[in-house]
Amino acid sequence: MSAPAPARRDRGRPAPGPVPAPRPGPGRTGAGIPSGTVPAARRESAPVTRTDARPAAGTAPRTPARSRAPARGATVRLRAVLGLPLRPGTAHWVVLGCGSFLLVFGLVMVLSASSVESYEQTGSPFRTAARQATYAGVGVVAALGAARVPVRWWRRLAWPALLGAVALQAAVFGPLGFEFQGNRSWLDLGVVTVQPAEAMKLALVLWVAQIMARKEHLLHRLPHLLVPLVPGVALALGLVLAGHDVGTGLVIMVMLAAMIVAAGVRWRHILAGAAVGVALLVSVVLSAGYRRDRVQAWLSGDCGDYYGMCWQLVHGEWALASGGWWGVGLGAGRVKWAWLPQASDDFIFAVIGEELGLPGTLTVLALFAALAVGAIGVARATGDRFVAVATAGIVGWVVGQALLNIGVVLGVLPVTGVPLPLVSSGGSSLVTTMVAIGILVSFGRAARTGRTRAP
Repeated sequence: MSAPAPARRDRGRPAPGPVPAPRPGPGRTGAGIPSGTVPAARRESAPVTRTDARPAAGTAPRTPARSRAPARGATVRLRAVLGLPLRPGTAHWVVLGCGSFLLVFGLVMVLSASSVESYEQTGSPFRTAARQATYAGVGVVAALGAARVPVRWWRRLAWPALLGAVALQAAVFGPLGFEFQGNRSWLDLGVVTVQPAEAMKLALVLWVAQIMARKEHLLHRLPHLLVPLVPGVALALGLVLAGHDVGTGLVIMVMLAAMIVAAGVRWRHILAGAAVGVALLVSVVLSAGYRRDRVQAWLSGDCGDYYGMCWQLVHGEWALASGGWWGVGLGAGRVKWAWLPQASDDFIFAVIGEELGLPGTLTVLALFAALAVGAIGVARATGDRFVAVATAGIVGWVVGQALLNIGVVLGVLPVTGVPLPLVSSGGSSLVTTMVAIGILVSFGRAARTGRTRAP
């Protein structure tokens, strides 16, 4: 009997039985085949990407493009450009630090800008600054209290806050309301006067954020977007504009625009709303002769009424020019000696430029920019749509109002009559802005502890 013939092997096939694959190394591919050699069965196939080869010495390993997260990369780039921490545990501290610095800086500048007028009216150069310090103390207590409120309670307070703010704003047309500098937007409560329009900003932030959060998945449908958002905003904004407070109305429009964009509303709806807002603003400006004259003088660049409506604007620009690069020194400004009306209110930025020069004005701009960056970090640290939209509203309110105020002092914008947040004198504006800062701190604390509700 002859021996059995050996089993015939097919070319290109491996030998029977398990064959351990060699470890990839220099000169070999991941399949254990020497480099530069391709099996016959694979010569006509598509090229295979080498994913398990070790990188050459001295080169960094490559990360597959599909594993990179665009959002994470954008955050890293934002941190690198701005140089500020945006992590959940530190973002609200940036907000708190910038707000505190602006508060203290504002108290110092109010004392400097109001000392002459205060001495002339009351015999004490510290009367206005002392009153502002009292408002600051109330604001600090309110901000600390707001920082301890959980996010779920801010949601629950949205409707009561709006109803209360609307009632207060409507009360300015009653016996307690009075007119000041052409605006009927004040309430005389006996011991103190308040401006309800400032509370309206805070109420709208909470209410609009709550509406946007509840209808997050329905905002692409126009009926759900319009109701109840448009009636509520129209009522609030209409009451403010009925008192001829165009400056506050403009700030509310900017604030609402920031919230709508942050909520993810479709751009065609945003542009339609912007067109309606511009038409409303133009009609309000044209409805009063003095507003129309201000805008015309601003557009022409030549104001002939030097001793009238141009007095404040011209002397504000002169104050900035006389300060030069480094300023004349804190307290040594000359424009506050009856040359600049409302030097401690709407035009305090001109006093800052005169006394502290370019470093002082750039410091104010940098603080507001850092405040916005910290607030953005708070919003990015949470997946809660309510927190994100409310944070956008507060940033649009505070930073937008600051840019409007600075733009007016620089002559870039027509006179609107809005204060510089946290810096100008005024109790209603200061207290409500500090409460808004406290709300941002509350959001940041909740994001750090994971107590915000995901959408």
